[in-house]
Amino acid sequence: MKKNLLVRIILILLLTLACGFISYPSARFNFKLGNFKIDKKFDLVLGLDLSGGSHLVFEADTSKLDTGSKGKALDSLRNIIEKRVNFFGVSEPNVQTSNFEGKDRIIVELPGVNDPKEAVNLIGQTAQLVFAEVQEASPSAIINPTNLTGADLKSADVVFDKNTGKPAISIVFNEEGAKKFEIITGKNIGKPLAIILDNDLVSAPVVNEKITGGQAQISGNFTLEEAKKLEVQLNAGALPIPIKLVEEKTVGATLGADSINKSIKAGIIGLIMVSLFMILLYGKYGLIADIGLIVFGIITLALYKLIPVVLTLPGIAGFLLSVGMAVDSNILIFERLKEETKVRPIYDALEVSFGRAWDSIRDANIATLVTAFILANPLDWSFLNVSGPVRGFAITLALGIGISLFTGIIVTRNLLRLFIKEK
Repeated sequence: MKKNLLVRIILILLLTLACGFISYPSARFNFKLGNFKIDKKFDLVLGLDLSGGSHLVFEADTSKLDTGSKGKALDSLRNIIEKRVNFFGVSEPNVQTSNFEGKDRIIVELPGVNDPKEAVNLIGQTAQLVFAEVQEASPSAIINPTNLTGADLKSADVVFDKNTGKPAISIVFNEEGAKKFEIITGKNIGKPLAIILDNDLVSAPVVNEKITGGQAQISGNFTLEEAKKLEVQLNAGALPIPIKLVEEKTVGATLGADSINKSIKAGIIGLIMVSLFMILLYGKYGLIADIGLIVFGIITLALYKLIPVVLTLPGIAGFLLSVGMAVDSNILIFERLKEETKVRPIYDALEVSFGRAWDSIRDANIATLVTAFILANPLDWSFLNVSGPVRGFAITLALGIGISLFTGIIVTRNLLRLFIKEK
């Protein structure tokens, strides 16, 4: 038993040291062995309100739409742009519609993106996919577009062509699209079928047989990066109306360095007060709980850098709230320990306290995680919140809850076992 405890303590120590290295400001891991090389820099990614980012304004061409359909088209446009930005890897984007001097616009804020040209290209492209029949295989061939388009797609994924080894796009059609595809391939056996993306011929494979099941592959001279971009565009869908970029600028932090420093000071003061409270109320046990709290902070910061989590002021608030949940678990355990030590030896009381306090800890944390899930709205339900800052709060809160369970139940418990055994 003592040997197992020592192994667990060593593992906790190693995990803390590894996370401490990652959490250290300007931490960098550089490893090279022959041709194998890893050069990873661990930086915190700050949101638009803390570190600035890019501000883009797109103008939508709604001149051909009537008043009734304009609102739906703009909402669809905003949702598709937001999906593209999320696929692109920008966390907590702020995408909203506005009307300026009678012109409909989409405002996109990209936190932490100081060179937005690549994102602009991804957002603005329409990704109109069309399958077309080729009347004759020659340079002057006539191409007739079919009714099979990107609107019939169910999903798109990057794969590697078995024959060439080059990146390609595997596409799956929905039920209606599968029927169209089966009919088209049946009519064009032995003929090329043109795949056209944004008016450019991507590929023209020859149809060898009627294809059922609604699956196909887009092959071409894609680089891996180009294939991934195409996957994003096809999965997000085609833009319902044309847009053009009318404003592009890099913005500074809205809170400023002074506000950031004040937020950090407030967080440090809060942590110190919580630590003092635990020591004053529970003595040596409270000190061990504070050690667990330090481990909690180190692991959390390391995960923020590894994921990475884009930190905004609401996100910091979510972290600080999870600190309260972390010590809440210890308070439940220690209060139970007070009662159990009256009727049984300290060694048995410790194990019983953790076991009986677990039900309350579990219920409290599940309730908080459910709330965080609703605020984060990962399934993009239209009747729930879709605000980036609120999602940031929910994500950091949920992450903090998970880590607090680990430090409260695993770290603090084993430290207490070690402390009691030595005593």
